[in-house]
Amino acid sequence: MTTPSPSRVGTALATDNAALAARLDRLPVATRTHRRLAWLLGYFFLFDLFDLSAFGYTAPAIRAHWKLTLGEVGLATSVAFLGMLFGAVLGGRASDRWGRKPVLIAAAVGYSLCSLLTGLAPNFAMLVAGRLLTGMGLQAMTGVLLVVVSEMFPSHLRGRYQSVLLAIGISGVPVSAFVAWLVIPTGAEAWRWVYVIGSLGIVGVFFAVRFMPESPRWQAMHGRGERARGLVERLEAEAVRRTGEPLAEPVLRPVAPPGRVRELATARYLKRTVVASIAMILLILSVYGFNSWVATLLVERGHSQSQALTIAIVLAAGSVPGALAPYPVVDRYERKTLILVLAVIAAASVLTFGLVRQNVVMVAGGFLFTMAVQAIVAVLYTYLPEIYPTQLRVVGSGITNGLGRVAGIAGAFMVTAVFTAFGFTAVFVYLSGTVLLLGIVLAVAGEHTTNRALEEISR
Repeated sequence: MTTPSPSRVGTALATDNAALAARLDRLPVATRTHRRLAWLLGYFFLFDLFDLSAFGYTAPAIRAHWKLTLGEVGLATSVAFLGMLFGAVLGGRASDRWGRKPVLIAAAVGYSLCSLLTGLAPNFAMLVAGRLLTGMGLQAMTGVLLVVVSEMFPSHLRGRYQSVLLAIGISGVPVSAFVAWLVIPTGAEAWRWVYVIGSLGIVGVFFAVRFMPESPRWQAMHGRGERARGLVERLEAEAVRRTGEPLAEPVLRPVAPPGRVRELATARYLKRTVVASIAMILLILSVYGFNSWVATLLVERGHSQSQALTIAIVLAAGSVPGALAPYPVVDRYERKTLILVLAVIAAASVLTFGLVRQNVVMVAGGFLFTMAVQAIVAVLYTYLPEIYPTQLRVVGSGITNGLGRVAGIAGAFMVTAVFTAFGFTAVFVYLSGTVLLLGIVLAVAGEHTTNRALEEISR
């Protein structure tokens, strides 16, 4: 008996992957399995963003409890981003090798336990360690989570379900702000309970083990075509039951050949990686420069801790409608054009927040900024996984995400430096410039991805 050559095996896998991808993309609706998956991923994402935003809301209380300097607050903020860098790269590589499902589950367990570690920290050094490890788990999970949506949903629904997923997840930000507002005033160390509540993300693991399917694109790429076909057949049957109509014929498209991580540095993907990394760096500087510091800076400006947290809750409430705002248009208009329009709105509104002292106008500007920037996140999170092939999708988008997290390390100290040197308003002039530059870079050099099959974009 002869053994098939590696080239023939690779060709067979590519053919199987192309056929399954075409069958997924022809699905006219989101099925029962899709909707259940969206809710499960949204639950994980909610606790991801709950924990990530929690430090910004608890920082004033932590600072008072341990008498920290602004520089030490910046250190605790930045180590979480350092952890995210490692989590993005290691989680991405592991997911491309061993599968989306096991890495997502392991990362969810990890970040939940490390959030609990933060809440139990006996001193500042242990808190910093907890933030570092939590960041690793958070970003490892987020990278996989976004790719699962790209690979499981048909091309004409990817953007909309990324928007829905982000809306569910981003609700963790106002929930985190509300929990902090409710709990922190009850005692000097009551901030710890915010992180204990944040560790409840681990509950979703029990449902993921039972109900979460593995990506059929990943299974087909790794020689598990029989399992992948079984899942796709189930999705097709669910779609037919929901619509009552037969499915259209699948349109086969060539897929990118299997590749190695080093191919991200070749001409095919280097420009995409550079542009996406710059966009993520500017996004992190904008989003977390605002969210992580707004409560602390308002206290420095003269507001009480209670007033600052109240304003933070109001601003955070804009994140959910902001994430949903792109839903009607994200799969109709080009992603990078939408991001440019949203960036202009965000830049003007955060500038208003920093320049105006009247509370109503200031809060309105901050609320609009929160909405606009979360809409950018929804569109950009749709865009990132689309620009890489299946075998490099998590590690590619993970590297761009990870490089963006590096900016979070520097960004924490940049806000401190700008505030110390130039004052409150200058911080928001700086944030306005970063978000506007994000829109310009992507509009000029980004890829066209809207309503294109993943396999077509990869080529």
